[in-house]
Amino acid sequence: MNENYLQGHEMVEVDIGPAKQETLATEQLNEEGSTASKPSPNSITYGIEDKPPLPLTFFLAFQHFLTMFGSTLAVPLVLFSAFCLERDLVAQSEVIGTTFFVSGVATLIQTTIGIRLPIVQGCTFAFLAPTFSIMSLRDTCEDIYDGYVNQTEDYIREQSTAEWQSRIQEIQGAIMVASIFQVLIGFSGIMGVILHFIGPLAITPTIALIGLSLFSAAAEKAGVHWGIAFLTIALITLFSQYIYGFNVPCPSFSSSEKKCGIKKSPIFKLLPVILGIALAWLISSILTAAGVFPEGHGARTDARIEVLKESAWFRFPYPGQWGTPSVSVAGVFGMLAGVIASMIESLGDYFACARLAGAPPPPPHAINRGIGIEGIGCILAGAWGSGNGTTSYSENIGAIGITKVGSRFVVQVAAIMMIFMGTFGKFGAVFVAMPDPIVGGVFCIMFGMITGVGLSNLQFVDLNSSRNIFIVGFAFLMGLAVPSWITGNSGVINTGVTEINQIIEVLLKTSMFVGGFIGFILDNTIPGTAEERGIKLWRQQCGSEEVADNDVGSLKSYDIPLVMEFLKKHKAFEYMPFLPTFKEITRRKPQKHSRKDSKTSEILQNA
Repeated sequence: MNENYLQGHEMVEVDIGPAKQETLATEQLNEEGSTASKPSPNSITYGIEDKPPLPLTFFLAFQHFLTMFGSTLAVPLVLFSAFCLERDLVAQSEVIGTTFFVSGVATLIQTTIGIRLPIVQGCTFAFLAPTFSIMSLRDTCEDIYDGYVNQTEDYIREQSTAEWQSRIQEIQGAIMVASIFQVLIGFSGIMGVILHFIGPLAITPTIALIGLSLFSAAAEKAGVHWGIAFLTIALITLFSQYIYGFNVPCPSFSSSEKKCGIKKSPIFKLLPVILGIALAWLISSILTAAGVFPEGHGARTDARIEVLKESAWFRFPYPGQWGTPSVSVAGVFGMLAGVIASMIESLGDYFACARLAGAPPPPPHAINRGIGIEGIGCILAGAWGSGNGTTSYSENIGAIGITKVGSRFVVQVAAIMMIFMGTFGKFGAVFVAMPDPIVGGVFCIMFGMITGVGLSNLQFVDLNSSRNIFIVGFAFLMGLAVPSWITGNSGVINTGVTEINQIIEVLLKTSMFVGGFIGFILDNTIPGTAEERGIKLWRQQCGSEEVADNDVGSLKSYDIPLVMEFLKKHKAFEYMPFLPTFKEITRRKPQKHSRKDSKTSEILQNA
């Protein structure tokens, strides 16, 4: 097999055998220590510290905004039914605006003083299942609406507002208190200890069951009109899976040559969700105008058009805007499952973002600080009342790989765009008016992707092992069976203490907790080797065992701005695991190379 390797600035072709491919793929090829498995800095158009020209910066930032748009919009749309918020369209638009506002604030904090990688923060699906479990302890929305019969319109509006605000206040409190756990895990530096006990067989059911447990929400929305829903699914699938590699000629401007031109752009790969929604919405508008859908039908584009008139042009979100958050012990314990899943998911995102952005692997202090700042972002999301938390977005990391722009400045500008859009009231109102079948189609795609992401962790596991097959299958089955049984047998948990009953009920109704907990217990108690369990390969892939062999100077991109001189003057800061002065940075062990590896390196250098 022939492989091309970079030596200096020349491409050298070397003939190698299959047995040596893995060794050569990870070998150091020059005296600076660059590797074939990492992207060359020359492959990055703009590095992490670079600032592209301002017009280009705004375009790239808007691209990041559009990339994170689909997932960030989907989460509040799912939550409206749990909050009994489906009848208050203006409030829906305000929650959507708050969600984008908080995402922008969290992104700005993370890129400035957090892990300092160009990584976007947005809504997390990991909090959805706990939220629905917590809300299941209350009366159903239908029962509440039935109590408004024969009441005046003003009374109904007042009571509806009080109901959805009390629900979101409870979720706010649960998120804020549970996220303190994430802050402590991050800033204390014990994330690495936790990883020794969590592997793919615990992560797979935890994440996959997030998507599987939400199938009813997708079916309910799509079932309003399956034709429009399938159209939305088909368009998004077409753009993202079939023609994603097709580049469309678009107008462009060259700052160096100072002239306009035509440049091909992979818009189908970058914006499949937005394009799918836009086209499906356009077709729904045509069918609505043609009278295909009857008055009041959920597929009509004018069914909720009044929200555009009633919503304010500008509205600045603020902490406690829905009232004072309330805290329940059951809610906090239930939300902890989502917090843990979100932390593990973000860890892999950090290393992937660093590789694609051309930055050195993040050192321990940056990882600890990133996890801690994510916890603070969740606390802010709870305080503002988005009804959800924040986490790192993998889709925006993929956008960096496509554009070859790993600039931190670009993502910070994107964060400012999110903040601005969050204060623009009509922005959220537009998407509240989206027809239900289109929303259902998006849900089908999104929840399917989440399930697939969870299942992808099985690539590290030996699936020929009966041990592993048993753990995965049993964890999935119980993750679906137990919550279903608990939901259908209300009041079956009776310990004599109401608070304990609620805690147990919330946890057992949360499928991701049940499946992940069973996978975690079985994986750590049933005998199996690290290779069989996939632990070793998974840690290498996510970077938790990667040793950064860069010199200290190359890690300056992870330094906290403005305070480094102060931190270096005081020795006490060397023992704080979330600061750049953490002593472990300068105590890396040099990489050891076998005689066989040295011989391979010599052959490459002489080629």
